[in-house]
Amino acid sequence: MREALFLRQNAEKWQQFEQDLRLQNNPDIFADHFIDLTDDLAYSRTFYPASHTTKYLNGLAAQFHQKIYRNKKEKSSRIWNFWQFELPYLFKQYHKQLFYSFLITIMFCFLGALSAKYDDNFLRVILGDGYVNMTNENIQKGDPFGVYKQGDQMSMFLFIAANNIKVAFVAYVGGILFSIGTVLLLVQNGLMLGSFEYYFFSKGLGMQSILAIFIHGTIEISAIIIAGCAGLILGSSILFPKTYSRWNSILLGGKDGMKIVIGLVPFFLIAAFFEGFVTRHYQQMSVALKSSILLLSLAFIIWYFIIYPIRLHKRIEMAKNNNTDSEDQNFQSWLNKKLNLEK
Repeated sequence: MREALFLRQNAEKWQQFEQDLRLQNNPDIFADHFIDLTDDLAYSRTFYPASHTTKYLNGLAAQFHQKIYRNKKEKSSRIWNFWQFELPYLFKQYHKQLFYSFLITIMFCFLGALSAKYDDNFLRVILGDGYVNMTNENIQKGDPFGVYKQGDQMSMFLFIAANNIKVAFVAYVGGILFSIGTVLLLVQNGLMLGSFEYYFFSKGLGMQSILAIFIHGTIEISAIIIAGCAGLILGSSILFPKTYSRWNSILLGGKDGMKIVIGLVPFFLIAAFFEGFVTRHYQQMSVALKSSILLLSLAFIIWYFIIYPIRLHKRIEMAKNNNTDSEDQNFQSWLNKKLNLEK
């Protein structure tokens, strides 16, 4: 085949490929075009090795190869970017719901403590007779938190992780009932926490309970409060659609709430690890070590869910206003993608 005929037969196709290269971002389309181009390039190299057609096809194929490689690289960093940028950026928009979730939990925590103080039966109603009786026996044995030593470590870790993740999803799904289900779960957890802590304080074991239980409880309780935030996001999207249609508001709130709950999974795994493998050794741990774990856990929660999202938003606004590339390539790549989606 003459080169001129080869060009006429394929020029329109190659022009479409160039247009897709500029406008598309679908790796499947790029892969199909790349395979087609390599066939044409092989033919051109065979029959027109020194021609401009061969050079053109070689350059176009190279561009598609780079696009495919870059997309694969982006996919591999997608998970890391979710926790590094996407989740904190999203969370800044919902600090109000987080505050409400925290406020509900704390209010009913104090109410649970007061109820346990003035009603001897309240504690057994909330925690159950079996748990209270077992804890009384452990206190008499000199091991008040012996419940955390039951069973082998791995089984305890798996059970606690699965249970807490389930609770988080229940808190989120409860938002579909106009946030009522979420609020009830937060109320229940607040009452349990308050009555639980009052019980140990009434036995003269208050500080010991905080230093032992909050080795894992700092992250665990914080994560449940944040899961409550996800449920309130879903509920508020139903009650207050703002400028969106109600259906679009529900879709947006549901999607954002689900992202938050999924983002909590590593935190529940860390909390379950502490509860299954670390808390059981509370008697052998120094006060300094237990305090350090508690304070570092609390500091990380505050930094990641409150301080860092605020700083990330400021960083994004500075990048937009200055219109300059960041030295952090991961951040710049994520920001460019986010701005393109907003357009």
